[in-house]
Amino acid sequence: MKTIITSIFLSLSILGYSQIIVGGINGTAPANNKTAVLLEFEAGQNKGIILPYVRTMPAPAQVTPGTMLVDASANNATQSKVKYYAPGNINADASGWVDLSSGNRADISSLMTAQPQSTGPEAVVEEVGAKTIIGASSSSADGVLVLESTTKVMVLPQVESTNDVKDPAPGMMVYLNGINKRLAVYNGSKWTYWVP
Repeated sequence: MKTIITSIFLSLSILGYSQIIVGGINGTAPANNKTAVLLEFEAGQNKGIILPYVRTMPAPAQVTPGTMLVDASANNATQSKVKYYAPGNINADASGWVDLSSGNRADISSLMTAQPQSTGPEAVVEEVGAKTIIGASSSSADGVLVLESTTKVMVLPQVESTNDVKDPAPGMMVYLNGINKRLAVYNGSKWTYWVP
């Protein structure tokens, strides 16, 4: 199934570098702004995007600025946080990571037992360099899903309230388009809100 989805995304991006709407045909961007959108999500779904969980934090030399993930590394599976890589940012730690969970921690160790193992007899070996690229035929950035464009953006899934999202997964991100417009990030136990 994952291979089929990856193939569809790859084919769509190669054929026309066109816009992709996940979950419907209308999306949330206004019709007159569709040419500036690379990836968007259907309105009214009350769902978000889920960031990848990592058991080993990548070294700064391996990370592209703007990378977002859930830090579930060996020492942090019981204290997971959502992070993004922004070296030089005033809020970044010494290795360049900014904590989007605002110090809030979550125990996702039980969820990690259901994730593929990276060692042992049932290990799933990650193919180095494997990625799906939307917006270009190639990219030097590493990531599971790379949005490559200098003129187009991704519009996050939008919800009126995080209360509308039933059973959110750790690493979920949505944009609140209700009264308080802001980015919402879920670390596995608590939502954190970021004002633009």
